[in-house]
Amino acid sequence: MATVTDQEFRARMQALCDKFAATVPVTLDKITRALAACRADGPDGPDAAHLHELHELLHGVAGTAGTFGYGTLGQYCRNVEQQMRAVLAGQAEWPAVADQVDALLRWAARDPRAPSW
Repeated sequence: MATVTDQEFRARMQALCDKFAATVPVTLDKITRALAACRADGPDGPDAAHLHELHELLHGVAGTAGTFGYGTLGQYCRNVEQQMRAVLAGQAEWPAVADQVDALLRWAARDPRAPSW
């Protein structure tokens, strides 16, 4: 039998989950804009500041999404974030990672709570 404390905890957790869910479209829009900024930097590749911004956005989702019921979104962002880290370290090519960000955004536009990508 659930205690009052359990019910209060669940209610607080649900409120946090609802709050996170409300931020998902905004965050995906920020990722979209950060990707566009990286692509707008020209043929020499993205500006380091734009790459860092995109990395940080992905990192933030990767670190919190699973806690709030978006496990696959978190895993997908973690995967792409690690690829971004390789770009930042000069160990991966930007165009391939940009394609991965595009794929992430297409998948998330369908259903960011989907159990698989």
